Amino acid sequence: MATSTNPGARRALSPEERRRRNREEMTDAILAAAREVMREEGVAALNMHEVARRVGLRTQSLYHYFSSKAALYDALFLLGTRLLAEQQDNALQGKTDVWERVQAAIEGYMGFAQQHPELWRLTFERPVPGFVPSEESMEESDRLLATARRQVAEAIEAGAMEPGLTPAEATDFINSLMHGLTAAHMANEPHLPAGTGRFGGLLPAAVAFLRAAWGPRQHESYPEEPGG
Repeated sequence: MATSTNPGARRALSPEERRRRNREEMTDAILAAAREVMREEGVAALNMHEVARRVGLRTQSLYHYFSSKAALYDALFLLGTRLLAEQQDNALQGKTDVWERVQAAIEGYMGFAQQHPELWRLTFERPVPGFVPSEESMEESDRLLATARRQVAEAIEAGAMEPGLTPAEATDFINSLMHGLTAAHMANEPHLPAGTGRFGGLLPAAVAFLRAAWGPRQHESYPEEPGG
């Protein structure tokens, strides 16, 4: 039987490659089904039997992909962390002004919560009693926090930001403000675009407040009064 000499022809997968591809596709389908369940029923209501039903597996077979419900939650936590990192990279692309970057980061976080509400709640609100992310997942989450702290430290060192706090404290303050506005927006008007509505619309004012409080001080000299 002649083999194709067309360089564009797709090489046939080996049995091992086919098994790996099939496993990856089923893993993706399980994660997607789990996210559907969490959006519909609540993050803490994830049910392995329902996830298995939606992907056409027996519940017992689901454990060949995820050893426990905690393992499935952990994979979703890691996915949420990675998607937020990607979202923030895109939001900050091309922005050099410190305060534009702060606003873009908050908008990016709020946008992430709107696009992936179930992952946002799992990753940043910890609504599942007893769930503790794995060491690998926490390392990825810590890297995301370390990146933010480094960016704040660089802004402080350059004199573009003068918070009177350590870089870690300033980052935690920004993150608390960012999460608070986002949580209020998601609780009240999740259907509105990020940056709009009763709480989302406060985003520019929040950044202006930070800029007024933490912006570079203007050390101006004034002419002396006559006689003193």
